[in-house]
Amino acid sequence: MSVPAVLALADGTIFRGRSIGAKGNTTGEVVFNTALTGYQEILTDPSYARQIVTLTCPHIGNTGTTPEDLESSQVYPAGLVIRDLALLPSSWRANESLPEFLERGRVVAIAGLDTRRLTRIVREKGAQAGCIMTGDQVDESAAVKAARKFPGLKGMDLAKVVSTKRTFQWNEGSVWPDAGRAPIRTNQRLHVVAYDFGIKRNILRLLADGGCRMTVVPAQTSADEALALGPDGIFLSNGPGDPEPCDYAIRATRQFLETDVPVFGICLGHQILGLAAGARTVKMKFGHHGANHPVQDLESGRVFITSQNHGFAVDEASLPALVRATHRSLFDGSLQGLAFAERAAFGFQGHPEASPGPHDLRPLFERFNHLMLRRLQTQLRMAEENLRRQQATGR
Repeated sequence: MSVPAVLALADGTIFRGRSIGAKGNTTGEVVFNTALTGYQEILTDPSYARQIVTLTCPHIGNTGTTPEDLESSQVYPAGLVIRDLALLPSSWRANESLPEFLERGRVVAIAGLDTRRLTRIVREKGAQAGCIMTGDQVDESAAVKAARKFPGLKGMDLAKVVSTKRTFQWNEGSVWPDAGRAPIRTNQRLHVVAYDFGIKRNILRLLADGGCRMTVVPAQTSADEALALGPDGIFLSNGPGDPEPCDYAIRATRQFLETDVPVFGICLGHQILGLAAGARTVKMKFGHHGANHPVQDLESGRVFITSQNHGFAVDEASLPALVRATHRSLFDGSLQGLAFAERAAFGFQGHPEASPGPHDLRPLFERFNHLMLRRLQTQLRMAEENLRRQQATGR
């Protein structure tokens, strides 16, 4: 039996459709994602916490879902909005349909509405608070009131909400490893302390592919605790919400920047790096969510196609003198990358590890590895020089 559902926006707009997920009501910030594939990865990306995701691709669910494609252990968006649901999933990898996946994840979702009209509203008016309400007796006015009560993501610290509650180790590589690359022996691995602000598994897999072993720590871990683990590098992950309230992460990052330990930030981690440097962040009109966003490398002039998922951005005009812009969006000119002139620290706004893609900026992980190896080589040279001095003094 088809269960009626509505999506109500805070401006009073009503969309009618049918429920395809869990029963009940949900509120959140309505955003649209322009990716053609990867709906399961989108649904399990913690960066979408407290957001209702609208997929602009009209036909969703045709490949079902599989445990291998999870980016985290649960479904994080507050809700899902699609145009047409596939009647039957068709993939040899599928073990569950999308509605089954949504119901098990307790996610309220709606199908059968005009997602093009909804996308135009969000694009023109900005990200909207919304409410999805399901049931045979849906109260549309109550749904609008619920949408208007949603406070918005500005000022909302969600990193500590979605973060792991305990430290854990990660050594697992890619599900589909590169057969042309020889495996790296365990005793050669670099040690990375990865801050979980909403980290995705594919980030950890790509770091493991590059020869790293990860200690994943909660978002509120102090810098002293992280440095006591003896890391070769610090990774600041993606995550949801406003970066400005994450004072614990900004404070820890400032302390990391006073050391010689390389720091790499992605998405929220990139924004926290900017804030730690003294820059400002701003709430974007409707953010960047999709897998077809052109980004230019300002040094080489090359253009890369990237995956994006963020509603806040670092204000390039507020960057201090010792921090330079490295990448810029060709959609709206917003800052996409930054690097420190006198520190081994850099960040990127998009998701260079994106699964299923694009993968144009995966070399950023190689750059992080290079910085960690260069630090180890410097330490080795200094140790050899000290040894020579001691031997010379002994004579």
